[in-house]
Amino acid sequence: MYKIGIGYDIHRFAEGRKLIVGGINIPYNKGLLGHSDADVLVHAIIDALLGAAGLSDIGTLFPDNDIKYKDIDSCELLKKVVEMVDNKGFRINNIDSNIIAQEPKMLPYIPQMKEKLSEILKTENISIKAKTKESLDAVGNCEAIEAQAVVMLEN
Repeated sequence: MYKIGIGYDIHRFAEGRKLIVGGINIPYNKGLLGHSDADVLVHAIIDALLGAAGLSDIGTLFPDNDIKYKDIDSCELLKKVVEMVDNKGFRINNIDSNIIAQEPKMLPYIPQMKEKLSEILKTENISIKAKTKESLDAVGNCEAIEAQAVVMLEN
């Protein structure tokens, strides 16, 4: 049996924070605002995994008003979700994702992201693509970064 899930996330830029995307620290003059490290790609993948497995969503499982998740590494949350998916009898078939950012350019960091995420997700079937918004909307005006992910699980 196959199950498909879709995930989406967006975070606005903020001064004084590290920019973490796909588990990788990307040199930039701003980071993303969030209760955790605000890793948009990992958050989108988490929601896609949870949706495909018929579980809750990231905000319900890891609420932003719980101090234990303050500034947490999103990859630690991803590890917990992978364990939950495993416990339901599923394995990850593949993941397809988009990072949408006008700046900074994500393409140079994708190989590192894939390596890091493959380890956690126990699969090398991960596609990460970098897109821009052609200077349209908040993302295109360098105010935010968003990510989308689609996951296929099988049991």
